[in-house]
Amino acid sequence: MRPISIDPGIIRHFLKHRIDEQREYFLHPPYIIETRLLKAVSAGNFETAYDLLEKINQLERAMLSEEPVRSLKNSLICSCTLLTRAVIEGGVPPEVAFNFSDANILEIEKIDNRKELLAFEYTMLQGFVRKLKDVLSQLHSYSHPVQMTVEYIHEKVLQDFSIHDLAEHVYLNPNYLSHLFKKEVGCSLTEFINRERVEESLYFLVHTNSSVSEIALLFHFCNQSYYSSLFRKYCGVTPTEYREHRGGKAKISRTHQQSIEKEVWI
Repeated sequence: MRPISIDPGIIRHFLKHRIDEQREYFLHPPYIIETRLLKAVSAGNFETAYDLLEKINQLERAMLSEEPVRSLKNSLICSCTLLTRAVIEGGVPPEVAFNFSDANILEIEKIDNRKELLAFEYTMLQGFVRKLKDVLSQLHSYSHPVQMTVEYIHEKVLQDFSIHDLAEHVYLNPNYLSHLFKKEVGCSLTEFINRERVEESLYFLVHTNSSVSEIALLFHFCNQSYYSSLFRKYCGVTPTEYREHRGGKAKISRTHQQSIEKEVWI
């Protein structure tokens, strides 16, 4: 296998991004309130998050468009982005969070009434917290060895490990661990590892210029073709198609952030 040419600095940034992405949010006027809101969402505390959103919405929103309804839609879309990051921080797999985010953005675009948009922000908040609780509830329903295995796979996603390594980590026979994992999770260990690696590879597709073959090697897929076939299986598109779609969204998001020159809640 040829050496991976991805800059180690990018990998370090990726690992840091997974741990403290929430710290990268840019500054807004009710910064302390906003931080508390996002922490409440990450903790699954809807009541506290609702009260903090109420306080934030008592403040004047920035005008993100000359047309008031379009401006409010843009504001809610940005809020959706922050809520997505908060639930990822809380434990929701990135692709699950992104898909839920996309669904909410589509709903935002369907609404053309200001009053309905304002109400939908609270519906959206409730939906994100519920999604987080559903994911955590499923994780906590696993036995201790399976939960340890899931956490190990997530933490070591950039490393090359085997089912034998996982079994040693949880002090079980490899065959027994494989049986227990499939019984509780509903898929094989290999399937779960592949899915996790594909999900985490999304970051590199959107935020780096690394080639698809380099990303495939980074996540220890045997070749680009195998990575692409798994990617299509789990995501419905090829890595290149996903990069074009999500990359475009990322550029739009960064442009919106750069255009906001005064401190606002979004």
